[in-house]
Formats: sequence, structure tokens, C-alpha cells
Amino acid sequence: MLFCEQDESAFKYIAGVDEAGRGPLAGSVVAAAVILDPEREITGLNDSKKLSETARNKLSKQIKQQALSYAIAEADVNEIDSLNILQASMLAMQRAVVALQLKPDFIYIDGNRSPEWDYKCRAVIKGDQKIQSVAAASILAKVYRDDCLKALHIQFPDYGFARHKGYPTAEHLAALQKFGPSPVHRRSYAPVKAVLAYKE
Repeated sequence: MLFCEQDESAFKYIAGVDEAGRGPLAGSVVAAAVILDPEREITGLNDSKKLSETARNKLSKQIKQQALSYAIAEADVNEIDSLNILQASMLAMQRAVVALQLKPDFIYIDGNRSPEWDYKCRAVIKGDQKIQSVAAASILAKVYRDDCLKALHIQFPDYGFARHKGYPTAEHLAALQKFGPSPVHRRSYAPVKAVLAYKE
């Protein structure tokens, strides 16, 4: 793993990478990688959690139209349960970067660690609030994941996925107790594990 403190101005293609969905009890963890076009500024980029759903959706479309390259990838529930959420997040990030049509010269990752790879990179805490490409990745990952959970809501309407997106809200925990885990619940997570143990 290369952990670089180099001057990024020397690089042509700089990617930002972020993930969405570490905390939820259900659904995949999603990562996005974005190489923005320095000639086409996108105003309003920020940590996706600090934006309204309307703003996120609008920016997501703009990012896809204007970025030099972007990719979205995921690690599914089985991978989360077998690897752990941190390693599954890193796997989703790797998949997103590999899927980029342009190979990045340098990568910014949101957080305090980077995946095991050979790219020149720097992990930046709160990178989604400091670096435009990371904020863009944060938005794409969040919008994509929210759409996935809305789709899962149609398959499993008892849990309210469209409202809480899999996070452990009171509504979600109550549904989990009442109906037991669905096939898309993360069985390695404590609240799900507790329900499974109780029902056995």
C-alpha cells in the first residue's frame, strides 16, 4: 500500500473515493470513485450527509454528466458478513477504482486508511468536506445506495427500507423483532445477531 504525501498538482487524473452504508443493518455497502473535470466546476459539492435528498439527486446527475470518469461498485451482504464491514468497504472501493474508464494517477480516500493497492493515494479524514472529488464520490455512493434500498423496500415491504435506508431506527428494530431478518440483513451485526439468537 502506498500512502503518499506528494503534491497532487503533478498528476493529471485525480480520483476521489468514498463509501456509503457502513452503519445500516441491511443492504450492500457502496463505494464510488470520481475523476472530476477541472475545466467544468460543479458548485455545491459537500459531504452527502450534509445535503438534502433533492440536492443530492440533482448533483448526482450533474456529476455523471460532467465528470471525466466515474464508477460505482458494492460489496454485498454475504461479503460484509464474511469479511467484516471495514474490509467489505475497502473491497467496494477497489472495485469502483478498477471500474473507472480512466486510470487515476492519484487517489484521495475519505477516512483514515486506504485499500491495499498500488495507486498513489492519500487518506483524508473528513475528505468529503475538504476535497471536491471525494464529495462527488460521497454523493454518487449515497444516491445509488438509497435507490437500492428503495428497490429492496418493494421486495421486503415489512421493514421500511425506503424510509430509513437500513439504518437501525426504532421502526427498523421493531420490524426486525416482529418479522425476523430478511435475506438482505447483515447477520454479523449485533441487533440482527440478537434477533437470530432469540428466535432459535
